[in-house]
Amino acid sequence: MKKEDRREQKKVTYKEARVYLDEMSKYGSVLGLDTIRGLLRELGNPQESLKFIHIAGTNGKGSVLAYTSTILSEAGYRIGRYVSPTVISYLERIQMNGRWISEEEFAELTEKVKEAIARLKAAGENLPTVFETETAIAFLYFRKMNCDFVVLETGLGGELDATNIVKNTVCAVFATISRDHLGVIGNTLEEIAQTKAGIIKNGCAVVSAQQKETVSEILKKRAEASDCSYREADLSRFLVEKEDYHGIRFSYKEYKNLRGSLAGECQIANLATALEVIRTLNALGISVPETAVRKGLEETRWPGRFTFLMEHPVFLVDGAHNEDAAQKLRMSMERYFPGRRLILILGVFKDKEYEKIVSILCPLAQQVYTVDLPNVERTLPAEKLAECAKKYCRQTAAAGRIEDAVEKAMKAAERAGQRTADSEASAADGEPVILACGSLSYLGDVIRLVEKSYGTRTRGTGKEEK
Repeated sequence: MKKEDRREQKKVTYKEARVYLDEMSKYGSVLGLDTIRGLLRELGNPQESLKFIHIAGTNGKGSVLAYTSTILSEAGYRIGRYVSPTVISYLERIQMNGRWISEEEFAELTEKVKEAIARLKAAGENLPTVFETETAIAFLYFRKMNCDFVVLETGLGGELDATNIVKNTVCAVFATISRDHLGVIGNTLEEIAQTKAGIIKNGCAVVSAQQKETVSEILKKRAEASDCSYREADLSRFLVEKEDYHGIRFSYKEYKNLRGSLAGECQIANLATALEVIRTLNALGISVPETAVRKGLEETRWPGRFTFLMEHPVFLVDGAHNEDAAQKLRMSMERYFPGRRLILILGVFKDKEYEKIVSILCPLAQQVYTVDLPNVERTLPAEKLAECAKKYCRQTAAAGRIEDAVEKAMKAAERAGQRTADSEASAADGEPVILACGSLSYLGDVIRLVEKSYGTRTRGTGKEEK
């Protein structure tokens, strides 16, 4: 047998790569940069040849990333994306110009990183976490693809997050910062903001969403100390011209009559922040024409963030996983569907502010179905979540399985719609709206179920209609 044939047989498959990483995930996560620094050094420091737009925040950083990267792609740049968590597929987390990394490329790069980790282990050095390993794989891919810029989303926090190993930050961006991961990255809003501000590098540009005053002061001071320019989105200059659950038509500063393809209360802040990033890049001499801005906003897709799946009945999914996101989701539902009946599918992690999420959203619902999340270690059991929800909506049931919850919600909506047709009741009393929300981790399953079972009626996830 030739040497080439032997090497071919040893190649890691995508399935084997995923098993390897799943095994690593059992060991949890550790904040700090020493371990990933050692791993990247072993791999030739691929991140040092890349330029970054680094995004931190509590809510909205994924949408800001989606807008920014799509606009820059439309402007002709080669743009890498690194995001987490994912909704549709594991491969979503590493993209180039909106296209996911292939299974073959992912397996090939995982094998390289696995070999590097084996060398570290043999040398008695600390071994990386799964997120650090995935980050290293992403950097190798972006270098291989000769990306002009990488739009990089932090994982947990900022200063000690594995993504903060990067040095060549062109722009540090902050989506809305609120209280989340208490006790992990800080015990107060101010401590959390200080941690997230750690992505600011000397001399880079800094762009922020409109923040609470204490958060703004922290970001401004860090920017000033690091000799950075600072811009903050100005929502007083954001004019909504028309909006519904399909998107927003608006103007912002010099940009007139734009259309954002994502809907929801939170998208106003996210759109303004993304446009401030583009204005900043133009000021730095990185040309982004208005035509690219217009097309980029219209072409942006971000599944799981107030995503419209279906018209009859209206079926939406949204990853509102904390108090601030739940408040914005409630505002969106009240704005777009005033007086309409709501059937809620809800699943949350036990380490989130689930009682606050429930108290905000469940009073809107006429029926609630709770589910167990795929991550059995972190999920709040459906039965316990149902007990909490019953305080606000008496017609609450623990569905358990996601499939059962979707089926029950669809049947309940069809029964209510039929009763309305028979009685000629008003539209507000008619066909309900179904909303699946809480953790992003199960929304991909919901999207797949709806598309598979009701595909002829679905649209809005960025895929072609069936």
